[in-house]
Amino acid sequence: MTYLSLIIKNRLEEKLSKLNKLRPLPKSAVQKLREKFQIEMTYNSNAIEGNSLTLKETFLVINEGITVKGKPLKDHLEAKDHHLAMEYLYDLIGKNRRHTISEILIKNLHHIIVQETDKEWAGKYRNANVIIGGAKHTPPDALQVPQKMRDLISWLNSQKNKTNIIELTALLHHKLVHIHPFFDGNGRTSRLAMNLLLMQSGYPLVVILKNDRKKYYDVLSEADDGKYEPLVKFIAQSVERSLDMYLKTLTPATQKQEKFLTFSEIAQNTPFSAKYLNLLARQGKLEAHKEDRNWLTTKEAVERYLKNRARQRKNK
Repeated sequence: MTYLSLIIKNRLEEKLSKLNKLRPLPKSAVQKLREKFQIEMTYNSNAIEGNSLTLKETFLVINEGITVKGKPLKDHLEAKDHHLAMEYLYDLIGKNRRHTISEILIKNLHHIIVQETDKEWAGKYRNANVIIGGAKHTPPDALQVPQKMRDLISWLNSQKNKTNIIELTALLHHKLVHIHPFFDGNGRTSRLAMNLLLMQSGYPLVVILKNDRKKYYDVLSEADDGKYEPLVKFIAQSVERSLDMYLKTLTPATQKQEKFLTFSEIAQNTPFSAKYLNLLARQGKLEAHKEDRNWLTTKEAVERYLKNRARQRKNK
């Protein structure tokens, strides 16, 4: 079954192709982007789970070793551990682009993520049942976890080269958090495992924003009920955001580049209101991405949407 619309699938493949055509990428620019995304990923992934450090504080803790007054020690340790897990991820990609996701690799990621905050259970499956606060889903019995994890890896290996990579990573993410194999750190581990698959396919690191936390939990909850389209679309939009940011930074000044503007700026020169552009973006019909709380798109993206809409009406 296909969960990703052909329009979004083609759009992402086209942007990935554009990025690949720019290779080899300038090392200094790529390094700066990598550092930016690592801090952003660490901040957002931890913040989704309740970490109180701001983006700037996360940067200072990791890069300057500063202790932020009034913030829990646990939050500082989580930031440092997550950043180390990111380094491990990039190391895996650097050594072998086709590194296989296994139970051992997932345990290794988890071990690094909680090594200073939950030493006893770092890299170990839970031995008791858990309840997820605020969620309808109850994770499987602890005795079932080892077999369910083996089944997950078997499923993943059976789907490679059969399932679109965006769909595969979204499904992997959901299946892993659904099993909830660890006492703590399941979400962070799942987001990193998802990224390993994406990065092996040439995509940049994908960050799920803290500002989208409610939407993120909503689409995961829908996936619990077997409705995977919203989750896949949500992950696809996060992938597109990273591609847009990489292309915006790495496209040479000599090449024509689309200018990203806010919806209110774009609305002044298009037939649509900012509110309607927001709706189109959330539906995945309009190429757009979020920076902080603002949605951004380009005039050319709106023109492509209009042409595509006209083509669809003509074919009806």
